[in-house]
Amino acid sequence: MPALTWPTATAPIPATRRGAAAWLHASVVAWLSVALLGQLVFAVYVAVFYGGTALAGRPERWNEVQPHGWRSGAWLDNTVLSAHLLFTVLLIVAGLVQLLPAVRRRWPGVHRWSGRAYVLAAATLALGGLFLVWVRGGAVGSLSMHLAITGNALLILLCAAMAWRAARARRIDEHRRWALRLWVAAAGVWFFRVGLMAWLGVFRAPVGFDPKTFTGPFLTALSWGVYVIVPLLLLELVLRAQRAHQAPALQAAVAAALALVTLVMAFGVVIATLGMWGPRIV
Repeated sequence: MPALTWPTATAPIPATRRGAAAWLHASVVAWLSVALLGQLVFAVYVAVFYGGTALAGRPERWNEVQPHGWRSGAWLDNTVLSAHLLFTVLLIVAGLVQLLPAVRRRWPGVHRWSGRAYVLAAATLALGGLFLVWVRGGAVGSLSMHLAITGNALLILLCAAMAWRAARARRIDEHRRWALRLWVAAAGVWFFRVGLMAWLGVFRAPVGFDPKTFTGPFLTALSWGVYVIVPLLLLELVLRAQRAHQAPALQAAVAAALALVTLVMAFGVVIATLGMWGPRIV
């Protein structure tokens, strides 16, 4: 995330403003740390389980966790799905490199090339997701959930194009904002899994949806929430609060909201790792 920009002034900065800014910075660091760690675990799971079973000549095992994942004889569908999984790992690794401040400062060339890889992976995943939902057929969930996924894909393509355009024009601050929006939008699928596992961890049962059809009001709300609305809205609030040096109340409120989201996200990561990702890694 962008670093805090401290105001320049001759008078001392009030303690309340310093404290609110510090809490905001700490909440951003905590949220980003949990997100990056959780995404790395997810990337290892995808590489080990999907990649390992494919190399072993048993891609049909993908259907253990993804209904209609591998279809015997459907070379186009299987190729798109395989590329989708491969670019998921690339996206997470490139995203980690992009968000490390040391890489931007010490190795700008690495930052630029990993950024190009990230944009390529994000756009490929967005287009692949649209294919898997609307062309391949058999995707689980309701029409409303599919529309939310479509909205997420379009947001990814928009943010990727705007980040690329700003970088080419050397508008660095604008580029960073659009790159952050791209990272948040591209993490929608991961947010969905973590949110679902946090929900199941609390209720210990599929409350609000039917696990057989994978439809229901909770899944609809979660889809629109994490694919389209909440992460991007929260990012915009963080960016606004980081610039609002004269508004400690806003900074404190955003920091509290982000801290709550971080706790929920961390809980979801733990449940997903213990119950879904971890057993297929070891």
